[in-house]
Amino acid sequence: MRRTFTPQSVDETTYYKLLTSTVVPRPIAWVSTISADGVPNLAPYSFFTVASSVPPVVQFTSIGRKDSLRNIEATGEFVINLATEALFEEVNATSANYESSISEFSAVGLAEEPSETVRPPRVAQSPVSIEATLNRVVEVGNAFVVMGDVTMITVREGHLADDGLPAFDALAPLSRLGRNEWGLPPAVRTIDRPTSPR
Repeated sequence: MRRTFTPQSVDETTYYKLLTSTVVPRPIAWVSTISADGVPNLAPYSFFTVASSVPPVVQFTSIGRKDSLRNIEATGEFVINLATEALFEEVNATSANYESSISEFSAVGLAEEPSETVRPPRVAQSPVSIEATLNRVVEVGNAFVVMGDVTMITVREGHLADDGLPAFDALAPLSRLGRNEWGLPPAVRTIDRPTSPR
């Protein structure tokens, strides 16, 4: 037997919790931006994925209009920094509702690092960054899907495998689950894709 939930049968907050407890694990876009006045901002977003590979486009979703979104609309640029197990406390701390005049980098004690192609700084302690310029913002219900054209990916040398790609075990990425739960790096299983149907 299954219990059924329609958007009309429960309140919006409960349905949000139902969705985020079901769509798990979710990778985290730790988004750094800079305001038109030059104040850096840093916040995690767990609705995040690749939108296109050719051309390379990444996307994250902001529930409501937050500082990150306003900064991106004002400057047209942002950076997605990898949220790692080693930075767990700092990632969580940057989810607090700081005033827009306060830099989360300073408030949480993270070092800024100049980006290669955009003005917002990278998180120096993060091993991977994706620099992007605004492609478009799509309003969907109470949310805003932010798509960015990737201009540069940087990876620390010690986090690359022999094939030149990021090594999952070295990255140790965090993910978001439901409630106040976070996912740590899971066990990895390797299997080749089939070349033809069975």
